[in-house]
Amino acid sequence: MLEYINDPNDIKRIQPEDYKLLAKDIRRFLLKNVSRTGGHLASNLGIVELTMALHLVLDFPKDQLIFDVGHQSYVHKILTGRKDGFQNLRQFHGMSGFPKRKESNCDAFHSGHSSMSLSAALGMVAARDINHTDETIVAVIGDGALSGGMAYEALNNMARLRKEKKNLMVILNDNKMSIAENVGGMSAYLNKVRTKKEYVEFKGNVEQSLMKIPGIGRELTTIIKKSKDLIKQLFVPGMYFEDMGITYVGPIDGHNIPLMVDTLNRAKQLDEPIIIHVVTKKGKGYRPAEQNPAKFHGISPFSLKTGEVLKKSDNPSNTAVFSQTLIEEAKKDKTIVAVTAAMPDGTGLGKFKEHFPDRFFDVGIAEQHAVTFCAGMASRGLKPVFAVYSTFLQRGFDQVLHDVAIGNYPVIFGIDRSGLVGADGETHQGIFDIPYLSMIPNVTVMAPINGRELKEMLKDALHHAKGPTAIKYSRGEALSLYEDQFEELHYGKGQVIKEGSDAVIIGVGNIFDEADQAVKILGEEGYNIGLVNPRYIKPFDKEMILDLAGKYDKIITVEEGVLNGGFGMMINEFLSENDYKGKVRCFGIDDQFVEHGSVSELRKMLKIDGESIADSIRQWMKE
Repeated sequence: MLEYINDPNDIKRIQPEDYKLLAKDIRRFLLKNVSRTGGHLASNLGIVELTMALHLVLDFPKDQLIFDVGHQSYVHKILTGRKDGFQNLRQFHGMSGFPKRKESNCDAFHSGHSSMSLSAALGMVAARDINHTDETIVAVIGDGALSGGMAYEALNNMARLRKEKKNLMVILNDNKMSIAENVGGMSAYLNKVRTKKEYVEFKGNVEQSLMKIPGIGRELTTIIKKSKDLIKQLFVPGMYFEDMGITYVGPIDGHNIPLMVDTLNRAKQLDEPIIIHVVTKKGKGYRPAEQNPAKFHGISPFSLKTGEVLKKSDNPSNTAVFSQTLIEEAKKDKTIVAVTAAMPDGTGLGKFKEHFPDRFFDVGIAEQHAVTFCAGMASRGLKPVFAVYSTFLQRGFDQVLHDVAIGNYPVIFGIDRSGLVGADGETHQGIFDIPYLSMIPNVTVMAPINGRELKEMLKDALHHAKGPTAIKYSRGEALSLYEDQFEELHYGKGQVIKEGSDAVIIGVGNIFDEADQAVKILGEEGYNIGLVNPRYIKPFDKEMILDLAGKYDKIITVEEGVLNGGFGMMINEFLSENDYKGKVRCFGIDDQFVEHGSVSELRKMLKIDGESIADSIRQWMKE
């Protein structure tokens, strides 16, 4: 059936009796391609029929469809004529795994982080009315994303649309999961709703017709409306959305295409906001993904037959080192607690939960709350560790600054996926953490170059933190580079790995292996280049930097992050203030967002790989 889907809206030419065949073909297509390239699988398998129904009702690119987070947009991409792009899904210069307006005008809004769709949709409704256009605007949000505070801010604002008689459709895609199993009050509420008898209501023109009855129309309408609301309370506990002024429909079967098409078509006719509660099964159609949707949320290339990842390393990841060290220390110290924002497996805290369920907290997709929650615990003598991806901690910036740093509370931030993360692209690259953390008073920022340093930095922070402490580490294997030269940690002090004479390279954290490679390449050509591990980004070792300034007339910094406000800029400014007469070169990422691709490909493109660094230094030496 996919042969007939080559352009937007082609699905409208498919006969209703063939919808099931098309859904089956789409699932086969997804499995074949994602097993080869890797990607977000379970969420896309679960949303096949729902996406088909939306495409049968909406007109692209006129109508606007916003996917919350966006990792579930693969079916939408197929149905808008991009199936050939799956050959290079999430590959360097290939098709993104998230919606991208620059990729297609059928993608209404770029996304990548959770709980944003309702706000974006409300903005589009405002623009529609100001521009006097008539497009239908739909936001698809998962039940997991409703644990994010931004979604509630939008819901609160959405209620005004009923008074203004403006339509906005929200599809609540309820699959009982975000990345891991959902937590919190909204999850419990939706569980209750699912257990009740199906409740679907459309007002149509009933109220208007009753109003026309002479003498008793208005009174009869009021009585019926009150009775209807009482009945509604019996069938749908709490009526949370209705009480906020948003019409609620559901729950309905998210795999029943005719039912969804009928529901969506009628919802389009309303002059008010409506939430359509759709229940789907994450991973549907592929047994391993149905049984373990968290594993197949985002997965590397895998065997279709067994469901097992094809490439596995025997070496521990940085995440695993962090997790194991935290468990070891928590066994000795009962004040250590761990917090995650809906990422227990991704951050390695799932194992901590197994050992210490009473000291583990999953707050849902709510990074802002997580940070202040940690501050509250730290204020009462606990040692909270918030393990979070670099890109997601950005959403808690104000809380780090205002609630943690001002009080100087010893909250430890395990910043996972710091630096380039690869295939997820612009929205997930952890390249901004040095500037946004280093600018905050009282915050300590550390960057290990190998697994041994990561372990010792966490242990040191747990027992000697002077205030908010961030330890940033990359995705993937923990390096063993220079572990044999490990020296005891001292607060704010770096380590000279190799002395030189021609120049010195200061390599920050996870990019240190590229700096080391550059030193070795240049060494083979006769250059004698020193190599330094700063360990501490803030406070950096001023005494050591001044010592280097006295020995070298050329100082190079290398970091896997943006240069603007980064480590190199801080060192350059410090040297300038101290009248350094030599020259400084800073290697990092210019003022830009970085697309998707493998880390090695991206480093080469950005000229921060070992060979590119060596080549630049070589040319510099000849000037």
